[in-house]
Amino acid sequence: MKRTWLLFSQTVTILVAAYFVVATLQPQWLNRRATIGGVSVIEAPASSLPRAAGPASPIGSFAAAAKIASAAVVSINTSKAAAKNPQMNDPWFRFFFGDQNPGEAQAGLGSGVIVSSSGYILTNNHVVEGADEIEVVLNDTRKTRAKVIGTDPDTDLAILKIDLDKLPVIVLGNSDELQVGDPVLAIGNPFGVGQTVTGGIVSALGRNQLGINTFENFIQTDAAINPGNSGGALVDVNGNLLGINTAIYSRSGGSMGIGFAIPVSTAKQVLEGIVAEGQVTRGWIGVEPQELNAELIEAFKLKPEAAKAGGVIITGVLQNGPAALGGIRPGDVIMAVDGHPVRNVSQLLTAVAALKPGTPAPLKVLRGDGPVDISVTPAQRQRPKVQR
Repeated sequence: MKRTWLLFSQTVTILVAAYFVVATLQPQWLNRRATIGGVSVIEAPASSLPRAAGPASPIGSFAAAAKIASAAVVSINTSKAAAKNPQMNDPWFRFFFGDQNPGEAQAGLGSGVIVSSSGYILTNNHVVEGADEIEVVLNDTRKTRAKVIGTDPDTDLAILKIDLDKLPVIVLGNSDELQVGDPVLAIGNPFGVGQTVTGGIVSALGRNQLGINTFENFIQTDAAINPGNSGGALVDVNGNLLGINTAIYSRSGGSMGIGFAIPVSTAKQVLEGIVAEGQVTRGWIGVEPQELNAELIEAFKLKPEAAKAGGVIITGVLQNGPAALGGIRPGDVIMAVDGHPVRNVSQLLTAVAALKPGTPAPLKVLRGDGPVDISVTPAQRQRPKVQR
């Protein structure tokens, strides 16, 4: 028995030592391949260890992470033909005003991230929206035209595809494990000066109600983000993708230390939906929510404890809608959706949108004397029709 235990302990010691050697010298071996909507991607293991900077880098350097991630970050150049006056086809208009010059084509600049060896690129919708031509420039100077596979204006994300071989691919990290204070790098092509890496920390998580997108759950960072960085990568100290840089708060047009990135968890949902189905499918339950305040607490005769518990109050429920069929009533305070706490209307909208239509989901509701657990089967959220 003693010999067996000794053999077991020695085996475990050797395996643990081998793991730390691999994690230090060849961490990429620990990454796992996964499929998202039919697209082959590389995901980092949960709670992955920091990647060593290497003997040539000083302690605390992010050189290794920057080198690994930068290879998969691309520059995106777009062009859009100048708008032509519709009256130019009228001969009387041309007789009186002549042939007017429609002006120069509009050029745009942004960044993107290669997430698959098959050529799929994540970027911002506003980078490619309305573009007639899209050119992608790789960090190794290769250039090629890109095709738009699909866009999701609600999250300001777009999926492009290029046809090149031997593409560098970024490793997808876990944005759900992020904490305020974690160091991050922002990589992109600000102002068209060339690929640039800036550093900072995670300043805040779950930023919403900014009026940027329909669904907002931003990572806030003080890593410098400027025009041209849109669609670029926000990465951790391992070089793993945490988010897609999308917006800045600025009074001057340049970085003021407040930048926002879309979490990679959201980007993965959009990638899967667009590639697999051609669109992003989101949940909908048919309620009219409002922020919880003293007036509504009094109007619906809720207990004062409701204000301390937080949540979103439901002031209206669509007849025969998913929420009504599940038992939600006006005056209910939704505190959590599928295990995710909600503290405001934006969080509720995002949590419900993440639900799979047709699949029952648990909701934690505060009603009357105390909490109630309700199951609601969401329907598919319809995209608003574009007014023409």
